[in-house]
Amino acid sequence: MNTKILDVLGFEQVKSQIGQYIVTAQGKEALAKLVPSSDEQVISSWLAETEDAIKIQRLRGGIPVPKIENIRPQMKRIEIGADLNGVELAQVARVLSTTQELKRFFADLSESEIEFSRLYHWEEQLVSLPTLNRRLKESIDEDGRVTDDASPALRGIRQSIRRAERTIRETLDGIVRGGNAKYLSDTIVTMRNERYVIPVKQEYRGVFGGVVHDQSSSGQTLFIEPKQVVEQNNRLRQHQIAERDEITRILAELSAELAPYQREILHNAYVIGIMDFMNAKARFGKEMKAVVPAINQDNHVFFKQARHPLIDQEKVVPNDNDWKRLSSCCHYWAEYRWENHHLKNIRAVADHGPSRLTNSGRRRKPNGGLQ
Repeated sequence: MNTKILDVLGFEQVKSQIGQYIVTAQGKEALAKLVPSSDEQVISSWLAETEDAIKIQRLRGGIPVPKIENIRPQMKRIEIGADLNGVELAQVARVLSTTQELKRFFADLSESEIEFSRLYHWEEQLVSLPTLNRRLKESIDEDGRVTDDASPALRGIRQSIRRAERTIRETLDGIVRGGNAKYLSDTIVTMRNERYVIPVKQEYRGVFGGVVHDQSSSGQTLFIEPKQVVEQNNRLRQHQIAERDEITRILAELSAELAPYQREILHNAYVIGIMDFMNAKARFGKEMKAVVPAINQDNHVFFKQARHPLIDQEKVVPNDNDWKRLSSCCHYWAEYRWENHHLKNIRAVADHGPSRLTNSGRRRKPNGGLQ
């Protein structure tokens, strides 16, 4: 492909306009790889997918695809036996849950006897993994935090942590609100080095005993762990270490459960990206008030009320033009410049997104019919 021609046509600028509607990393990859084609079968497939997406846009508001990150690095780590962290597992879980939601979405469309040219072909490639999806969903929240439901042991440890924290705070609250409050720089309970402490005026450091963990920049305030809570803080720390170890075990276990399904998960992400790309083309076409063109092998191109997508729709003048023969069997975007009512410049490029017209000169309705 002659890149100079694409530069003159503003092809990358048009792609960037489509890109604003893409929400997945895989969809962005599909857009980045997009180049014009002269293969009739490929073009027909692309146009059919765009028309399917326009139909879903009209009937259901689009294909339900959420934001999804690139999970290829995560799957590579699984392949070599490494463990994923919570955030990485949450990103993989999003692919699995989206796959399941899309399967339900298309099953409903099928039950409603709604026909598509290409979308069911892509939907059939999605592999639902309900058991694995459920396991990840109950164990990892959307932010990557390991939930209490991940294991009975973790639930019990966190209950012990909450009880220990409550006991420590009650003890320290009694100190800061009692008669010793006059020795404090502020009547608050805070944290230093993962230990509960109180801010004590430097001259009264011996009143409470315990351990000094930090001091203010001026040196006038010491952050002290009173002797009354040292043992309680020790027990809390033990519970926190147990929690950390249990989370590490759970993450390793979940990572191992992904290993047998690497190929299916990666392909699901790829298909979701393709659907996201279809969505973007449909939304871009709707914004541009575009139509899906018909193609032919006769190199006959008929532009009816055509406008270039990079020119302000409020300023550009739509034009009709009919070329009986042209050197490429594709559909075209064209930029028109008129001076003294003469056509000064016509630029055309083959692409698979929505266009302004059909080769027959009849405008295609959003549902695919002609008018």
